[in-house]
Amino acid sequence: MRYFTLPEAHRALPEVERHLREALFHKSESQKAQDHMDRTTQHVRFSGGARVNPSEILAQRARRDTSISALKEGLDEIEEAGAVVKDLDIGLLDFMTRYRDRDVCLCWKLGEDQIRFWHGSEEGFRGRKPIDQEFLQNHRGDAPH
Repeated sequence: MRYFTLPEAHRALPEVERHLREALFHKSESQKAQDHMDRTTQHVRFSGGARVNPSEILAQRARRDTSISALKEGLDEIEEAGAVVKDLDIGLLDFMTRYRDRDVCLCWKLGEDQIRFWHGSEEGFRGRKPIDQEFLQNHRGDAPH
């Protein structure tokens, strides 16, 4: 696990955000393909075995599988950058840091212009607190101080 200072997390954020947006796009694409396949299956069931164009189903399956693979790749890139995805649906990420000798999270949500909050590792999003001067003076990353 990597620990970040706030400036280090801010430097990593553009790359992480790019990967997050790509992951969200691929999640949406895989869901659209799955929904299409589900509707086709439902149509076949309700029509008593209607004929289906197999190439269309195979294309949707390939679209879904390709998107799922790209989604996993995006999530891996986020993890490699040191961030932790907490809620993909809302674009919620944490960067671990140390504050007063305990693990805490620098918390960022898609749409926020910068990291402005932190919370204890057990508190989650609802426990977010604004980053203030006292926090800044008493948090640290991996680098020795």
